[in-house]
Amino acid sequence: MTELKVPQNPLFVTQPLLPPLAEFIPYLQEIWENKQLTNNGPFHQQLEAELAAYLGVKHISLFTNGTIALVTALQALRITGEVITTPYSFVATAHSLLWNGIKPVFVDIDPNSMNLDPAKIEAAITPQTTAILPVHCYGHPCDVDRIEKIADNYGLKVIYDAAHAFGVQNAEGSILNHGDLSVLSFHATKVFNTFEGGAIVCHSEKDKRRIDHLKNFGFVDDATVVSLGINGKMSEVNAAFGLLQLKGIDVALAKRKRISDRYRAAFKDLKGLRYLEDVAGEVPNFAYFPVLLEDAYPIDRDTLFARLKQHNIFARRYFYPLITEFPMYRGLPSAEHGNLIVARQLASKVLCLPIFPALTDDSLELVIHLIKNAGEL
Repeated sequence: MTELKVPQNPLFVTQPLLPPLAEFIPYLQEIWENKQLTNNGPFHQQLEAELAAYLGVKHISLFTNGTIALVTALQALRITGEVITTPYSFVATAHSLLWNGIKPVFVDIDPNSMNLDPAKIEAAITPQTTAILPVHCYGHPCDVDRIEKIADNYGLKVIYDAAHAFGVQNAEGSILNHGDLSVLSFHATKVFNTFEGGAIVCHSEKDKRRIDHLKNFGFVDDATVVSLGINGKMSEVNAAFGLLQLKGIDVALAKRKRISDRYRAAFKDLKGLRYLEDVAGEVPNFAYFPVLLEDAYPIDRDTLFARLKQHNIFARRYFYPLITEFPMYRGLPSAEHGNLIVARQLASKVLCLPIFPALTDDSLELVIHLIKNAGEL
């Protein structure tokens, strides 16, 4: 790099993937012609079928967003009482529990995967515990085998918050096939987006029918309501956009991988900086690139965060603060600082760097330069 060029426009951690507008117009024309805007229209049905095939899952039910999908997933399995979950996530994970009148029980995370630590789960189980709600943080899979074994031993349900895990696989195939249900987000910032959207992945036609009833007010037909449902349906416009997005998803993932590979090569021997290592046999989606700034790094996380802002680069302290720091959770016994030592340490060190298909080489190299030379600038 011959000179540092500050981006003219703000450079964020992610940027929505938008295909050429002209390619979307035919989909809109078809919606205008058939005049079906929602309620399980043709694009909605087509997207469910194509996503199930692409992701390698049996059944998928589309939603208006991932949060409503989480709330509905808990309803679908009739979860009550207490649910064990992670403090290191977006607030929607825990909010979905409170919306259902369920008590979150927070458990510390693993220092390497940054996911819920299976070794800490059993100690948090009480007679009121009915389920575990882990998160595939940054798209890196949880230890699904250990979590499944614990759930089976104690008769607990498992719902995975897979908001970051679109397309992620382990040695057995799609990570979405683990647990009783998996919940996806198709928010604009995600690897695959439908502007706003989400989905629940399930394993049986019976489960899908119940989920579909719940997201449509509980209706079975125009005169029969069988459950206390809400309006969680995805519109035809969102579904049509998803179909178009799906055509380019493999190219988008390849571009994300190239950026991730460049970061890894640049930071491989950088003292005091750590990034998450990929696990053999897993297929990642490169949704995020978090780095952890250890004591040996020349400046602390917040100083680097501010310095990048000075260059119009808006990295993100993701996830900071922990969910347990917010007022609706901090009074819970499981939110005590001594219970979440690893999560608190990592939340003070983490910084997510820009990674999205349209990231230019100049911007990528600027980010790398600023981080590698933080002690000299």
